[in-house]
Amino acid sequence: MTHHAKLPLWGEKSEEQKLETLREMMDDLYAYTLAEARRKYITILNKAVPADSEEGRSIYVMKRMINQYPNIMSPNCEVGHITGSALVVDASQGTVLLHQHKTLSRWLQFGGHAEYETDFAQVALREAQEETGLQDLRFYPDAENPQPIDFDVHSIPANETRPEHLHLDFRYLLMTNQSHLVNPADGESHRIISVKFDALLHPIDPDDDKLLDPALKRLIGKAKTVHEMLYKRKH
Repeated sequence: MTHHAKLPLWGEKSEEQKLETLREMMDDLYAYTLAEARRKYITILNKAVPADSEEGRSIYVMKRMINQYPNIMSPNCEVGHITGSALVVDASQGTVLLHQHKTLSRWLQFGGHAEYETDFAQVALREAQEETGLQDLRFYPDAENPQPIDFDVHSIPANETRPEHLHLDFRYLLMTNQSHLVNPADGESHRIISVKFDALLHPIDPDDDKLLDPALKRLIGKAKTVHEMLYKRKH
C-alpha cells in the first residue's frame, strides 16, 4: 500500500521521522516492482502438498512472510529472505552430491541468495553450477518449467556482520551424468561427497544419521522417489 505524504514536512521532520518515511518509500518501491514475483511464489506455495508437519509449518511461514515483507526476495530483508537451492543427483549412478558449507560446517545441498533475481529456480541452478563446476545440470522432472520439490524455513545464526535471520528456501532437483567432473569455482567449498541414496537415508553407523538435518533427509527421500520413477521409465 502506498503511503500519503504526512506532516511535518521533510525539512521539519526529526531524524527518526525521516528514517520512517524512507522505509515507507522503499517498501512502496519493493511492493510495486516485486508484486508479480511474490504472487508467483504464493501460487506455488498454495499448490504445495507438504510431506510432513514441519514442511507444512515452513509453507505457512513462507506465505505469511512473503505477504508481510515487500523486500522478502532481497538479502537486505533483516528478518529473513527467500533463497533457492538444489539437490544434485547423478542419474547414472544413483548418487546424491552434497558439500560441506564453508560457514555453517554442515553437509548441505547447493544454493544461496538471489543476486537481483526473482527466479529462484535460476538462483538454485546458478549456485549449483558455481559450487560444483558441473555444466550439464538440468532440472527434473520438467526442465522447461522447473518447480520446487521441497520447502524449508530454517534459522541462520548471527555473525560479526549479519543478524540472525530466516532462510525461506525453495528447493529444486537437478540431474547430472558427470559427477566425476566436479570442479568448484574458486572460493567455494571443495569438500564434496557423492553418496548413494540409501547410505544417506538409512546409514549403518548411528553417528552418521546425525550428519544430515531432517529437512535435508526429507528432500533426499523425495529425490530418491523421482529418481526411481525416471529409472523405471527408461527400463
